[in-house]
Amino acid sequence: MTSTQHVSAFASKIDHTLLKADAGERSIIRLCDEARLHGFVTVCVQPSWVRLCAGLLKDAPVGVCTVIGFPQGCNKTETKLREAELALADGAVELDMVLHLGRLKDKDMAYVENDIRAVVRVAGQHASGALVKVIVESCLLSEDELRAACTAAVRAGADYVKTSTGFSTGGATVDAVRIMRATVGEECGVKASGGIRTAQDAIAMVQAGADRLGTSSGVEIISSLAHGE
Repeated sequence: MTSTQHVSAFASKIDHTLLKADAGERSIIRLCDEARLHGFVTVCVQPSWVRLCAGLLKDAPVGVCTVIGFPQGCNKTETKLREAELALADGAVELDMVLHLGRLKDKDMAYVENDIRAVVRVAGQHASGALVKVIVESCLLSEDELRAACTAAVRAGADYVKTSTGFSTGGATVDAVRIMRATVGEECGVKASGGIRTAQDAIAMVQAGADRLGTSSGVEIISSLAHGE
């Protein structure tokens, strides 16, 4: 693989992310411009920015990803469903939903699975055939809980499991990604997100089993890879 192909392959794994509460329109427009320029697979934004991004990227091979039940996951299922419906109507093609961590801690796996399954069903019924990624917030889970969360996501039909919101006590770790990949096998993708700031971080996550990377440092990572840093 040439250097250019290597960089392009990494760019195609990156969800170019901006979820900060104080991000304004100019920042969102810049995010879309960067995603188009570098060939990132999606931009990942808060729901209120989905329609703007979908319009800006309508002629680009860059999808729009948004978050559901973010960042704590404790919303009622009906609320998550309405968020998902609105996001899909605005042009989202990927939904990163936070599972209900309290229910997981209580070992109420029926609730956890049904909560995920409801969003998966709505996404699957949409014309876009939107993907669903389930954020498990790995930093708050024991290894057994992490495996249980991933198993629930697979059973509910999710397309990916995702390490982190980036708004809790920690982000992605190599160990968490390895556990997640070992748990889901090839049935489901794995997205590493939270604290991925360097090319070395990105490479480590991919080597551990991540198919997708959520990061606000995508431009810096691609630049480093291009320069062999």
